[in-house]
Amino acid sequence: MKKGKIVILGSGPNRIGQGVEFDYACVHCVWALKEEGYEAIMVNCNPETVSTDYDTSDKLFFEPIVYEDVVNIIESEKPDGVVVQFGGQTPLKLAVPLQNAGINILGTSPESIDIAEDRERFRELIINLGLKQPESGIARSKEEAILTAEKIGYPVLVRPSYVLGGRAMKLVYDTAELLQYIEEAVMVTEDKPLLIDRFLEDAVELDVDAVSDGENVLVGAVMEHIEEAGIHSGDSATCIPPYTLPEDIIVEVKRQTKELAKALNVYGLMNVQFAVKDGDIYVIEVNPRASRTVPFVSKAIGYPLAKIASKIIVGRKLREILPDVFQIKEPHPATDFKGRNFNHYSIKEVVFPWNRFPEVDPLLGPEMKSTGEVMGIDEDFGMAFYKAQAAAGSILPEEGNVFISVADRDKPNVVDIARKLVELGFTIFATEGTHRFLQEKGIPSVRVSKLSEERPNVVDRIRNGEINIIINTPSGKRERSDAYFIRRAAVEHKIPYFTTVRAAKAAVEAINSYKNKVFTVRAVQEIFK
Repeated sequence: MKKGKIVILGSGPNRIGQGVEFDYACVHCVWALKEEGYEAIMVNCNPETVSTDYDTSDKLFFEPIVYEDVVNIIESEKPDGVVVQFGGQTPLKLAVPLQNAGINILGTSPESIDIAEDRERFRELIINLGLKQPESGIARSKEEAILTAEKIGYPVLVRPSYVLGGRAMKLVYDTAELLQYIEEAVMVTEDKPLLIDRFLEDAVELDVDAVSDGENVLVGAVMEHIEEAGIHSGDSATCIPPYTLPEDIIVEVKRQTKELAKALNVYGLMNVQFAVKDGDIYVIEVNPRASRTVPFVSKAIGYPLAKIASKIIVGRKLREILPDVFQIKEPHPATDFKGRNFNHYSIKEVVFPWNRFPEVDPLLGPEMKSTGEVMGIDEDFGMAFYKAQAAAGSILPEEGNVFISVADRDKPNVVDIARKLVELGFTIFATEGTHRFLQEKGIPSVRVSKLSEERPNVVDRIRNGEINIIINTPSGKRERSDAYFIRRAAVEHKIPYFTTVRAAKAAVEAINSYKNKVFTVRAVQEIFK
């Protein structure tokens, strides 16, 4: 005898900015609800997903995730409640309208969701909790946007409110670029304000996935981004456990995550994004829903977070589901939530569709452009990163030529990377500025021509197969011409390239590990025996 009916809203069709990771969460929700004795009714409209397989849910409605269709289904089925937190931003937007129509939203309340999504309400919450947030402002007109950006100080991150995958988000360097963005990308009105944040340069970004039952909070994992802050979390490689941050930072991040979950009265999954700069922790945003990292975290720690969250949504408590976990008061930061030592690194790498869009600049930024993700696991960080790159289709070379061209601010940080590459037997090619800088530091390099200089230039050398790996960091909005053609040539000729110093450093560590250590393969299931 079924306890009742529950409707789960999926994420709709796949598109750039929203991957299939939410389908994983929806399927685990269906399985958990079935285990709890409920009839699980799935609403989704993507034929490529597991959630729309004929034998996944008890009943499937292949319909768009829009208000009218969802309400029609609910009126027909008369479920006990609707789950909106597993399909990403698409069903989350329906939480308030559905509740206003008298429909029971299971899990985190639409009120809490709105606090997290509404910039002014969220800022008030952060202030009340005594936490830090990057300086920000809200503009409802072009003039107000200019004044706000100048007050905060350039560069700033600008975006419309309630966005999916960082859509229309941009890093802006001056007033002229801000005006161009407003004219071309967004309409700024009273009802559709523009969000403006101070950009934290050289910060380390963190993602945290947690589950809350209203009393206890389970921090699944703290993930350190390998790329610098400013690149969308869905496009950044991430590592569990954090590989560069000190213990006290991780402890404080976990504490703040728990505090935020309780303040927002979260029931189910929650994702928090932090930035760490000069030892200070800043809260970037909180998403009271399943994040795209839930499948990765679940596989890295051996516990299905979406399934656990689903059982909480229908009234179960964490102490019931995981009684042994809550015997541990506060696990050591180098351990997972169950107190086990991390004896491996898990690295998530993303997959991009650059080869399908020949005119698009393959440069990472605040707007999400990936379409999937892969994972590498190993006891050694470098080897885990190597595996993740290989899984994403980027095989790092063991020898050959490296092209390096970096922005002035990155030149001091690229010295150790270049020196290590020379030690590993690589020959460095560099354009004039980087070549001269490396020579001053005693690092041998071969000068290569820019596109505007004599041939063969750097793109010619890439096309001729003379370059095996590329490290090219942009120097702000003006670095577009040569750098664009270099990145496009790298994509066309399947050459690994890195646009941030942190990613380049991880790649060098990966090459070193692959050359000097034993490559092993294990099933995920073996790790958690």
